[in-house]
Amino acid sequence: MAVKKPAPKTTSSKPKPKSSPKKSNRSFGDKVKWLFIKLFLWFFGLSIGSVILFKYIPVPFTPLMLIRAIENKLDGKTVYFDHDWEPIDKISKNLQKAVIASEDGTFLSHNGFDFKALQKAYKSNERGRRIRGGSTISQQTAKNVFLWQGKSYFRKGLEAYFTVLIEVIWGKERIMEVYLNSIEMGDGVYGAYAATEHWYRRDASSLTPMQAAGIAAILPNPRKFKATGSSSYINRRKERIVREMRAVGKINYDGK
Repeated sequence: MAVKKPAPKTTSSKPKPKSSPKKSNRSFGDKVKWLFIKLFLWFFGLSIGSVILFKYIPVPFTPLMLIRAIENKLDGKTVYFDHDWEPIDKISKNLQKAVIASEDGTFLSHNGFDFKALQKAYKSNERGRRIRGGSTISQQTAKNVFLWQGKSYFRKGLEAYFTVLIEVIWGKERIMEVYLNSIEMGDGVYGAYAATEHWYRRDASSLTPMQAAGIAAILPNPRKFKATGSSSYINRRKERIVREMRAVGKINYDGK
C-alpha cells in the first residue's frame, strides 16, 4: 500500500503585525515629581544668583516700590517715586546708628534672626497687644528686595531663606547699605538719599543725631508719620532713639 507523503509546509505570506511602540514607564506622579524638582533647581539657582548679583550692583527697584505705585494709581493719587542709590560711606553714621537703635539693637551680633525678639513679639501678639514685630534689619532687607508684603507662613519661610543667603553672601555692611537704600522712608520716598532730601533738604552724609532719629522714628509707618513737624508720639520716639544711639557705640561691621 502506497504511503502518502505529508504535504510540504507553506510559509504564510501575511506580514507580521508591527509591535506597538513601548509605552513610557514614567507615571503621571513621576512627571509631576520631576517637574517640581526642576522648578526647585531653577528657584535655587536664580535666588542664589540674584543675591550674588546684588552683592556687587545697586538694587534698582523693589517689589514694594511697584506695589505702592499700583496702589496710588488705583486710588487716583499722584504716582510719586523718589529713589537714588547712595554708597554706605556717604550715608551718615548717625542714620546707621539710628536704625539699629530703633529697629534691631542686636544687628551687629546676630546671624540674621533675633529669637528673643521674635518670642517676645509672639507672646505679646497672643495677648492681643500690638507691638513692633521681631523682624531684624536682615529679615526686612530680604523681604524688601526679594519678596512681597504679607504674613503668610509661605512668605515668612522664603524670607528666612533669603535672610540666611544675604547673611552668608553679603555680610553686615552690605545688608545695611541695601537696607538704607531700599527701605520706604515716606510716601513714594525710598532710601537715605531721597529721605534726607525730602525731609531735611540736605545730603545723606550730614544728618545730625536728632535728624537721623527723625527718619528712624517713622519707619513703622512712613506714609502716616512725618520726620519733621512731627506728632508728640514721634517726638518721644526721636528722643528715645537718640538716647539708644549712644549705646550703639562705634559701628564695626567686621565684628572684630
